[in-house]
Amino acid sequence: MTIECHWAEGHYERLPAIIADLVRRKASVIAATSTPAAAAAKAANTTIPVVFTTSGDPIWLGLVSSLNKPGSNFTGIISMNVELASKRLQLMHEALPNATTIVLLVNPPDPLTASASKESAAAATALGLELKVVRASSEQDLSAVFDSLGRGNEEPLVIASDAFFSSHGEGSAL
Repeated sequence: MTIECHWAEGHYERLPAIIADLVRRKASVIAATSTPAAAAAKAANTTIPVVFTTSGDPIWLGLVSSLNKPGSNFTGIISMNVELASKRLQLMHEALPNATTIVLLVNPPDPLTASASKESAAAATALGLELKVVRASSEQDLSAVFDSLGRGNEEPLVIASDAFFSSHGEGSAL
């Protein structure tokens, strides 16, 4: 058995080429360990089994037709990060009850960004908070976001769940 690991380093535009190469070489199975990787695998492949992890509803994402009977070559697990977006804001508000504004960092190319932003906005409104959404999809964007937040800004930051952000955290494999 041969196991190959491919990493797009947070550059989601690389995923279609990575998946296309695996399909061309007739991989036995593809493990898509992020929502963007699963979406790329779905777009490129209908026969090779794909085991995915996703942060959102795989039915809504079009990965499977149902949870109990996926109905395709896809199966996997869900971490429900979109559904927990409002809970993250609630916990931040409980930790910092005097904050009136919370900043949400999102990665626009992630297919779940719109849903997570919408859930977070609804939670912020319910908590009487202002939500500022900032976007980063490159290392330069991240630097700019953190530089701007570090200029005397006391607003708490919630980082959306995203493989790109995880790969740039303390101790990440870069």
